[in-house]
Amino acid sequence: MKTRLICIGKTSTPYLREGINAYLKRLEHYTRVEYLELPDVPSKGLTPNTFKTKEGELILKQLKPDDVLVLLDENGDSYTSRDFANFLQKKMNAGVRSIVFVVGGAFGFSKEVMDKANGKLSFSKMTFSHEMIRLFAIEQLYRAHTILKGENYHHD
Repeated sequence: MKTRLICIGKTSTPYLREGINAYLKRLEHYTRVEYLELPDVPSKGLTPNTFKTKEGELILKQLKPDDVLVLLDENGDSYTSRDFANFLQKKMNAGVRSIVFVVGGAFGFSKEVMDKANGKLSFSKMTFSHEMIRLFAIEQLYRAHTILKGENYHHD
């Protein structure tokens, strides 16, 4: 199963960028992963809804018809790391060819993106920066694959 993480905007913080790259490299051993940062939408003069719509258009252009779309959203389902690994395993067992996780912009997701989504995932009830959550998502994908392989990275 191919895994994609799509993010709105660039990761400008160097230590987060280094961490993302380190875990992307580690993930190559387990699965095909694509990490894509879409350009920021110029926000000058736009209402939050118009802004979300324009970001949504960028996101939707990246999707293929058979992609399983999971939005990283504060109102999504929460999992333990083992539960997240099991979630991925179930998708693999179901024959899902491509799962796409999306980190949206500051105002969240457009209605069109929400309607297309197959699920929402929350990493915490706390709020994190959109740059930080990218690193968390990549690390959790790596952790999930080590759990599925029975490797000694995750400790309960």
